[in-house]
Amino acid sequence: MKTKDEYIESLASELKAWSAQIDLLGVKTEHAAAQVKLKYDEELDALRAKQHAAAEKLKELQEGSGDAWETVKETADKVWDDLRTGLAGAASKFK
Repeated sequence: MKTKDEYIESLASELKAWSAQIDLLGVKTEHAAAQVKLKYDEELDALRAKQHAAAEKLKELQEGSGDAWETVKETADKVWDDLRTGLAGAASKFK
């Protein structure tokens, strides 16, 4: 089982990588046709909302301690899964 610091470091690293992927998808939308671009923009907006939620949850993890940390960790896992799934789905659509 990871320590709190290891867990936070792992999530921060994933979030950084995912942020780069979201930025790359944003660049791809700039080259898409107008109608397709609108759909891509909607996907990106949803991903950025999930990215923001993940960043907020990471902040909560960093500030949490004891039993509160365990509770926040459980919800963080759900937020991360949501972002991971959303990013994978969007990336497959943008290919």
